[in-house]
Amino acid sequence: ADWSLVLWTLCAVLLPVLITLWCSFQRSRRQLLIRDIFHKSKHDWHYTDLFGQPSYCCVCAQHILQGAFCNCCGLRVSEGCLKKADQLFLCKEIMMRSNSGAHGSMPHHWIRGNVPLCSCCVICKQQCGTQPKLCDYRCVWCQYTVHDECMMDCLKTEECTFGEFRDLIIPPYYLSTINQMRKDKRTGYEKVVPYCRKHWMPVIVLANTRSGNNMGETLLGEFKILLNPVQVFDLSKISPAKALQLCTLLPCNAVRVLVCGGDGTVGWVLDAIDEMKIKGQERYIPQVAILPLGTGNDLSNTLGWGAGYAGEVPVEQILRNVMEADGIKLDRWKVQVTNKGYYNLRKPKVFTMNNYFSVGPDALMALNFHAHREKTPSLFSSRIINKAVYFFYGTKDCLVQECKDLNKKVELELDGERIELPNLEGIIVLNIGYWGGGCRLWEGMGDEPYPLARHDDGLLEVVGVHGSFHCAQIQVKLANPVRLGQAHTVRLILKSSKMPMQVDGEPWAQGPCTVTITHKTRALMLYHSGEQTDDEASS
Repeated sequence: ADWSLVLWTLCAVLLPVLITLWCSFQRSRRQLLIRDIFHKSKHDWHYTDLFGQPSYCCVCAQHILQGAFCNCCGLRVSEGCLKKADQLFLCKEIMMRSNSGAHGSMPHHWIRGNVPLCSCCVICKQQCGTQPKLCDYRCVWCQYTVHDECMMDCLKTEECTFGEFRDLIIPPYYLSTINQMRKDKRTGYEKVVPYCRKHWMPVIVLANTRSGNNMGETLLGEFKILLNPVQVFDLSKISPAKALQLCTLLPCNAVRVLVCGGDGTVGWVLDAIDEMKIKGQERYIPQVAILPLGTGNDLSNTLGWGAGYAGEVPVEQILRNVMEADGIKLDRWKVQVTNKGYYNLRKPKVFTMNNYFSVGPDALMALNFHAHREKTPSLFSSRIINKAVYFFYGTKDCLVQECKDLNKKVELELDGERIELPNLEGIIVLNIGYWGGGCRLWEGMGDEPYPLARHDDGLLEVVGVHGSFHCAQIQVKLANPVRLGQAHTVRLILKSSKMPMQVDGEPWAQGPCTVTITHKTRALMLYHSGEQTDDEASS
């Protein structure tokens, strides 16, 4: 009886463990097989445990809750049908052979089922995808949808017009023509314009999947669906400098770049564009639009693209905004930091500034925030959490006042003229209208007749703040900053002690030094006038 009890106890303990181990082994094996299929496939497959809308397998036509979807053509298949889907369906071709040369054409590329919600048939104008089964067709290029019963043989061979975004898409036959010209060592790419494209302005999408609220991954897929996948780049896998070389294969002064990320990502891209100028590629310089995914997004706010994006605007509307945006110029500044006593031993640190430079409490908050984020990066996946951490460090500085008596530690010169400083804790040098996540710092409460700050006038606005609490008052329009003046050149001398400094949100602790800010260049940007009334007034 005792042995029987021991045996049953062992079975009761070991059996669940063995079943768990077996299931874990099978799951790992299944994941390896799926990963192998993904790696060998021409489709850009991504696996999901739950589709966001009713979905049907494009191979077996069965309803599926989980499975794989292609980020480029939109195919959806069950796990067991992955191999068949690779054999049966072609993905979007980024290049194709065309017998008709530069003015080539291509037929529709139809895929059956899983059409977008609320899409209408191009033949009968009635809604598509209303039946609970795999039904109706969608072209992966022009996004037209057609009912099963409306699909005719002529539609299968009809020339694709590339739909609403034809002026933004790089057609596959265009790239094939350019590729052939390169083989033949011919130039003059600007003469090769796709058929019926009088106002062609191809767009290149550069997305930082690590910015702000981590929406970059989703946006990459949505843009690949609407555009040619060759136009969409993940900046975590390829540098902006390499991605922007695509501009050299496109018509001069026609390309538009959409940067999906924070102000730091925008600065990274603008630096890569400056490198193009150094290489002698100035005629290929693109105009830059912004989709704000970062925490502060002050540059995006200044240029009318909003203070932050959380998916509230459809990707189609974003592309329309890029098409309609107006070209403007943005001043870029050189910030040179020369350490005291090391003039002949160390090279000065050189930064490029688009937004602002500061020394004092706001730089201290940024420094503490960055130190915290480097220790636990997983906590900083939300814009709300990021701003909450900033608020915490701002409140802490109100009590500690680590930057007090700044006016005794620094000297300030504007265009060579020394400025007498009042009692301050911080100095901020502004290039753009917005600062600190949406505050118009130079205007303050707007009750005093000061000229509005501009981003294209070759002037910097210099202000002082009395501390973190004063910064908070300015942000809610309860106080004005200490306006120190406007200048073409700013020189700041830190005489003693170590102080926090920042350029465009990148902070560091700095010892005695001389900071010199001079004009560097101008960037070609795109201004969207439909987002904000404040910026319309300032422009």
